[in-house]
Amino acid sequence: MNPIIVQPSLFEDYKFMDIQFPKPQYLGAKYVHGDWIAQHIPENSNTILDAFSGSQSIGFLCKKMGKSVISNDFLLFNSEIGKALIENKNTILTNDDINILFSPNSDNNKYNLMERLFTDLFFIREETRFLDAFRSNINFLENKYKKALAFSVINRAMTRKVTMGHFAHTQALVYASNPERVKRNRSLIRSIKDIFLELVSEYNNAVFDNGTNCVAYNENIFELLPSLYDVDVAYFDPPYCDSHADYQSFYHLLETYTHYWKDKEFINGTKRYSPKKESGFDTKKEIINSFKLLFKLSQNIPYWLISYNDRSYPTIETLMELISPYREVTVERKIYQSGRGGRGSVAGSSEILIICKP
Repeated sequence: MNPIIVQPSLFEDYKFMDIQFPKPQYLGAKYVHGDWIAQHIPENSNTILDAFSGSQSIGFLCKKMGKSVISNDFLLFNSEIGKALIENKNTILTNDDINILFSPNSDNNKYNLMERLFTDLFFIREETRFLDAFRSNINFLENKYKKALAFSVINRAMTRKVTMGHFAHTQALVYASNPERVKRNRSLIRSIKDIFLELVSEYNNAVFDNGTNCVAYNENIFELLPSLYDVDVAYFDPPYCDSHADYQSFYHLLETYTHYWKDKEFINGTKRYSPKKESGFDTKKEIINSFKLLFKLSQNIPYWLISYNDRSYPTIETLMELISPYREVTVERKIYQSGRGGRGSVAGSSEILIICKP
């Protein structure tokens, strides 16, 4: 690889920069930090790995920059966004597709999970029946990209319908009956169908071909890394241990709906699936070894960017020690002026970007 040159501007000359990413409602999403992160992506890099892609906002930004993007997330509902907006080059949802999705339930005996589990918890029965029918009809769409778009839009519509955009609380219907809350967010009393129709054009308009081959995976990163080659930059944004949201608890309903699980135990008041999937980055007991393995498996990738937070475990100093055998390390810091969810992003804490060069 040629000597790495970091682009000093914000890539104004790229012809895809006017394409808009559908604004996420996702705790920890790097959507608001995109321009800051982009400044540190080498200009002459070709292939970018977004290893913990979450909302897909950074992978999408890299795609707009003309990069070949490898997107990965171990949660399926996140991976479907990657398939819809990163891997997908030109497939959109048409009116005919929407008519299929809005058709009656194709098999009420098989597709009744939402009504059985979540009626009067997050949604009224009319909405859970609609969601079951919609899920049954995704199967009739003609290809994986239409299906991925359908999942992406309907999952986003569900988060719009619930105050705070997540499912780790049981106050959704209480809030929807509160006129003051409704005044601030009318989506609380709108139908999921109407919200879907409002959102679908945003997602269709975000589909584009940047002239490269991009791909979206749904893998454990430790299993994916050994199979990758010729990656120029790895962007790592793992869960921030001890300082941010438990994504599986916050977004369990979206993962349940996308998989459409029938063989899980559903626990707690929110009926989260159990057991949770193991990422290796959730507990203090496992995270040091997970970082060690991540860096060892990434040795062949020349340039790493790591998003982090100064209230997370391990400390930034410890993380730099783990990186130092492999890369030269510098740290950039961005202070939060107001809270954005979780104690890791309260006012006064800092979002960190760890820049690792050969």
